[in-house]
Amino acid sequence: MNVRQLFKASLLAAAMILQIILLPQAEASRIKDITSVQGVRANQLIGYGLVVGLNGTGEKNNAFSEQTFRTMLNNFGIKVSDNIKPKMKDVAPVVVHAELPPFAKPGQTIDVTVSAIGEAKSLRGGSLIQTFLKGADGQVYAVAQGSLVVSGLGTEGSDGSKVVINTPTVGRIANGAIVERAVKSSFEYGDTVVLNLHRADFSTANSVADTINENFGKNTARALDATSVEVYAPRDPSARVNFMSAVENLDVTMADEAAKIIVNSRTGTIVIGKDVKLHPVAITHGGLTVTVKENIQVYQPNPLAEGETAVVPESDISVEEKNTRMFKLESSNSLDDLVRTINQIGLAPGDLMSVLEALQQAGAIEGELIII
Repeated sequence: MNVRQLFKASLLAAAMILQIILLPQAEASRIKDITSVQGVRANQLIGYGLVVGLNGTGEKNNAFSEQTFRTMLNNFGIKVSDNIKPKMKDVAPVVVHAELPPFAKPGQTIDVTVSAIGEAKSLRGGSLIQTFLKGADGQVYAVAQGSLVVSGLGTEGSDGSKVVINTPTVGRIANGAIVERAVKSSFEYGDTVVLNLHRADFSTANSVADTINENFGKNTARALDATSVEVYAPRDPSARVNFMSAVENLDVTMADEAAKIIVNSRTGTIVIGKDVKLHPVAITHGGLTVTVKENIQVYQPNPLAEGETAVVPESDISVEEKNTRMFKLESSNSLDDLVRTINQIGLAPGDLMSVLEALQQAGAIEGELIII
């Protein structure tokens, strides 16, 4: 090989390397960001209790609140005569809800949200008394109590005018509940751990399985379907935790999302995915405007006659049809071309929705049209 041939070969190799560098690289995501472990999830808790210490903004005197108040006193051995009507303006019945995170152990604390369910005007300055939080199985998993933090504010004048900022009937207690019972998790049992994708996709599921196999050996993982990937893991709890910590930090190249057009019919928002394509098609979109004006005419009879003055409505109806033209849309293979083509038409969002629906029916769009 002479010097000239060697120089050409070097230029060709450099060009190929530069082309590879300039090619758009697919973004990689960590497995922990695109999947969740099957069986490892939070659990919803709910309870019913009372908020006390309100400055006259509590519940009005009604049978519902009175019964709740009497039940609370009976739990402390205090029996109130039926003839006594307690004043409830400083007390409010509330619903308390929280989320028990996975692997939460007895003695740990969680945040709770407190919401008034009666006619209380504000929970500001109140304190939640001991409230049992139960799960879907009816078992008590946490106990909540504490002073509320309320961001809302409400005030009312003597003339009936009032000002309300945010929501004064909802408060929050940071670390306001103590966990009393742990929820058993399937993570510690069996020979396998199942990873569920947040977005179902066969290509991504296969990519996750291949990435795990490349790092931990063949047949370590296998894709079960478009959502689930089964991974063989050590049985020893400590070894399983170490293994999963390594798995969840692996980088995986996600498959491209299917071509979609999302249309929000309420707000007029239209989002077009990057893989949506448009085939050549001709479009005409016309508008017919009908205007109705109501005029009132007063009929005045002859003074010598015995008639009465009358009001006669008079309607003026006009119809206007826009002079529209037909547009020919060329084929577009990129999102930029599609947006440029749509902008040439100059349609309003409402009209564009109708055009997109018609294009899909005509088979001129490669992509799924989703209306929300």
